[in-house]
Amino acid sequence: MNIYSNTDALAKALNASWLRGEVISNNIANVDTPGYKRREVAFEGYLAEALKNPNSKRSNKMRELVPKVYTDNAHLSYRLDGNNVDIDTEMAYMAQNQIKYNTLISQVNYDFKRLKNALER
Repeated sequence: MNIYSNTDALAKALNASWLRGEVISNNIANVDTPGYKRREVAFEGYLAEALKNPNSKRSNKMRELVPKVYTDNAHLSYRLDGNNVDIDTEMAYMAQNQIKYNTLISQVNYDFKRLKNALER
């Protein structure tokens, strides 16, 4: 484990959150597109797996960690046009993702502040 491992994990989580925001925005933009299926980002499970085993391969797993965008076919459409996007749900996901992103930014700022304080001493 190195000094930057926490920052690396936070950077990956920030990238995933940014991507999730783009995907949610795309879902919202296509709320009235017939046949459109909502998309989602898978990341947290991959991150948990990469962090699970604290060994020398952990840094390799972290470098290879990439969020994946997939089509959500689990939520069948209740609309006649085949679209499965619910605007209220997407707006809630957007708010949740924004809170997560802001929290991650705060943590990165805190980590760099701690690093700066250590270097100044």
